Amino acid sequence: MKAVRYSRYQGSLEELSAEDILSLLEDFLLDSGFSDPFQRYDPDPNRAPTLEDLYDALLQALLQNELVPEDWLREARFADRKEETRLYQAIQGMIRKLQEAGYLRLPGEDPTGPAQGGYRGEAGEARLELTEKAADFLGLKSLRELLGALGRNAPGLHPTPHYAPGVESTGETKPYEWGDTLRLNPVETLKRALPKGLEHLSEEDLVLELSEYTAAMNTVVLLDCSHSMILYGEDRFTPAKRVALALAHLIRTQYPGDQVRFVLFHDTAEEIPLSKLPLAQVGPYHTNTKAGLELARTLLRKMGGQMRQIILITDGKPSAITLPSGEVYKNAWGLDPLILAETLKEATLARKEGIPIHTFMLAREPELLAFVKKLSQITRGKAYLTHPGNIGKYVLLDFLTNKMRRN
Repeated sequence: MKAVRYSRYQGSLEELSAEDILSLLEDFLLDSGFSDPFQRYDPDPNRAPTLEDLYDALLQALLQNELVPEDWLREARFADRKEETRLYQAIQGMIRKLQEAGYLRLPGEDPTGPAQGGYRGEAGEARLELTEKAADFLGLKSLRELLGALGRNAPGLHPTPHYAPGVESTGETKPYEWGDTLRLNPVETLKRALPKGLEHLSEEDLVLELSEYTAAMNTVVLLDCSHSMILYGEDRFTPAKRVALALAHLIRTQYPGDQVRFVLFHDTAEEIPLSKLPLAQVGPYHTNTKAGLELARTLLRKMGGQMRQIILITDGKPSAITLPSGEVYKNAWGLDPLILAETLKEATLARKEGIPIHTFMLAREPELLAFVKKLSQITRGKAYLTHPGNIGKYVLLDFLTNKMRRN
């Protein structure tokens, strides 16, 4: 686990805020399966951390950051029952604080209601569930880190060449015309109305403030969670999740008219809610890119809107498709002609629907390069050869600079 930079412990652990605690747990929560050397070769995508796992992760984080008083450590080392130690009780208090702050939810709790105090059953039996609020906080941290590395401030809205009464004021004005949104410029309107008296105010006296016209963009992010994302001595899935969370926070806070959905693709594909994205892990899977693209197109049709895009993050060529019978056909050797043809057919359908596919490659396999080149030519999307360490730069720069409305 990567250590969080805290100053030397000076006070009570109770002084740590829920956000401080969640920051300590960031690497544990976003783990893709790579941190466990045994799981890399036999990944379990359904593994759900328990509250006991959460306790162990907090303990490890506190020790790594030297946040535990020495006398607490001595007490814990020689205690007959850890439950009676101050360290154990403090960590349990941190877990309760996460729950009360709305970052952590116990199974069975109403997801629309506030988090409740207390625990059901043994800690080792209760599975950990994050809330959307926790995912949003992790997205904010990722966004700050990614944009900070770029030397950028927080982004603004998507600009277009058009002006209209609407979102961000430009300082310009225009006379009111029938059908305009009534966003008055009070100073200019009064200048026109006062000479003849407010009782004689007419439509010709109304002056509107002009605003930048922004176009909404609907996005589906496809995340490859096949086995290769952790298998070859490098964690490629955790950086991809960080980028996805950063995009989610960016859209939710800066682009309220936009929508983003997330899809995991492997032997098949499924949509994943934002609250479950941080804990998603890699499985013993092949790469069914066709299934991911097909589901993305379906989601974008339901979302509607004029501007749509697919962001594809992958480290491998397509190696699986779902046959009409429902059987998953797999071939990991080279570019299988059937798999390639069916996947590119899906890309052709995306192009016909006006959906570009922007691909971010996390590997340099010749087969992957050949596939992505064909994919980009078909959909007129962009392709980036990148690395897990800098994938965030490319995704965010593309997202921020390629949303201008083109007529």
